[in-house]
Amino acid sequence: MPFDYDAELRYLDPPFRETLAIGPADRVLDVGCGSGRTTRDAARIATAGRVLGVDVAPARIDEARGLAAREGLRNVAFETADAQAQPFPEGGFDLVMSRFGTMFFADPAAAFANLARATRPGGRLAMIVWQGRAANAWAGPLIAAILGGAEPDRGDDGAFSLADPGATRALLESAGYGDVGFAAVERPVWYGDGVDAAFEAVLQLREPQGALAGFDGAGLAAARERLRAHLAAHATPDGVLYDARAWIVTAVRP
Repeated sequence: MPFDYDAELRYLDPPFRETLAIGPADRVLDVGCGSGRTTRDAARIATAGRVLGVDVAPARIDEARGLAAREGLRNVAFETADAQAQPFPEGGFDLVMSRFGTMFFADPAAAFANLARATRPGGRLAMIVWQGRAANAWAGPLIAAILGGAEPDRGDDGAFSLADPGATRALLESAGYGDVGFAAVERPVWYGDGVDAAFEAVLQLREPQGALAGFDGAGLAAARERLRAHLAAHATPDGVLYDARAWIVTAVRP
């Protein structure tokens, strides 16, 4: 079964939705929309507006279109597009939003400048991004468990590229946004009802896959058992939970 990101983020979604403050006539752009859960949620609020979800993965966009059609949503569209370079209409959106979809731009300065151009004057940016690796138990400690306590390879820390508030503020201001704000969110991520489900889910994630790729034979079997034991230590009556910390970042185009 494909990894369910919406289930993983079930505890982080409510404070983000509250921050969005979508109006009934808003024009909304959802960056890195995946299978479109956040896009469709926005469309159900902006009933007199229009919502566009974009993602670089064609399979996820196809899934999003099918789900929106089955739900009868007529004010939503999805496009396979790289938000860094997509020629969005200038000032075409009242709200640019993203749930963990803005950390992997090849050229963040160009990407946020493009998004600022697409935001109308007085329009808003709202995104949720991860705080640092050390602040997230699903990142450092879980990968260290797979590696048997060794330090994880941090050659690709893209997931945490917007973790530093000072650097992110400077990036957004140089792109054309102002009134940049940060709100800390401390809520767990959810990997499954039990250890078996969580084990299968985590094996689909990029970082655990990368850590396990360094082993073979008996070493791989031992690494998988360390992962299972770590998941078991995080089992609760509400499922397998890992502490997570994020920033909700907001900004306004002057």
